Amino acid sequence: MKRILYSICIGSLALALTAWGQQVNDTRPDRAKAHRTSNVRATRPANTGATAGARHYTPTAPVRQRTYTAPRTNSNAVVNQNARMRAYRKQNFARNQDFRARSNVAVNRERNVAVNRTRNFDVNRNRNTDEFRARNNVAMNRDRNLAVNRTKNVDVNRSRNTDEFRARNSVAINRDRNLAVNRTRNFDANRARNTDEFRARNSVAINRDRNFAVNRTGNFAYYRRGNVAINNNFRSDAFRGRQYTAFRDYHRQWHDRYWWRSHYDRIVFVNGGWYYWNTGYWFPAWGYATDAYYPYDGPIYGYNGLTPDRVIVDVQEQLQRDGYYDGPIDGVLGPMTREAIAAFQADNGLAVTSVIDEPTLATLGIS
Repeated sequence: MKRILYSICIGSLALALTAWGQQVNDTRPDRAKAHRTSNVRATRPANTGATAGARHYTPTAPVRQRTYTAPRTNSNAVVNQNARMRAYRKQNFARNQDFRARSNVAVNRERNVAVNRTRNFDVNRNRNTDEFRARNNVAMNRDRNLAVNRTKNVDVNRSRNTDEFRARNSVAINRDRNLAVNRTRNFDANRARNTDEFRARNSVAINRDRNFAVNRTGNFAYYRRGNVAINNNFRSDAFRGRQYTAFRDYHRQWHDRYWWRSHYDRIVFVNGGWYYWNTGYWFPAWGYATDAYYPYDGPIYGYNGLTPDRVIVDVQEQLQRDGYYDGPIDGVLGPMTREAIAAFQADNGLAVTSVIDEPTLATLGIS
């Protein structure tokens, strides 16, 4: 505020000086005119009086006449004075503009400071209000969630405890119930078994069925261990006929994977080896990979587009159901699987090839 008062005082003083200079400049020519007019008027009565006196008397003393001349005025001085006044006015006007600009800057600065303070106060008040509301909302939500979670946890734990208690009671009840039921069932089963065994001993029909089952198991063991052997000779008499052409014509081929890919469209990797599909059979692709492993070197008859391991799994499961195979269901055509195939072929009047061919699958009811 002190700066503003100082600026206003200096501006007022400058404006007063400018007005005073303009009045002085305007009054100087009038004074010159007034002075020149008084001189002229003062000379006229002297001349007139002398003339009038000459008419009435004749002076004896010599008359000394004063001459009056008009004052010399220099036009260049007036022009220079006017130029100086104009320059002084311009200088004062420029100074007044600078002073006004500085005053406006100071006034605007103070005004902007006041406006900014008011705006900042309003903005900060709104911001503080929003932050306070957000904090209160967080606190309220925390308390609300805590209360809701406590209620939910109480309900969940109550339900869980009720369910566990019911389950424990059900286990105890079921244990007692099962014990009573099993006792009754065991008593009935034992009584029925004793009756059946007594009847079986005296029944010829039951003995006949038992002998048939025992003989079948004995024959299976006999074929498996005695007469039936794995046939690895594809040129033997067992492979005669049109249905065994693929086995008779098979011979091992060694090629790299680029050759196999360029000659056959379908090549799969199963059980450590690579097999290619051709004319309804899967053949081992020797040379496709240096670390390939083939537990069986020969064709495998395929159906329904299945891979060789899936075909072997189907054969193993069916032989297991028929009582010929008791090994793992692994999809590998190994010695145990081939022995079971040979036993099945011998029991069913097929050529004992010990391989998966079309007649064997048809007899198993797979293809």
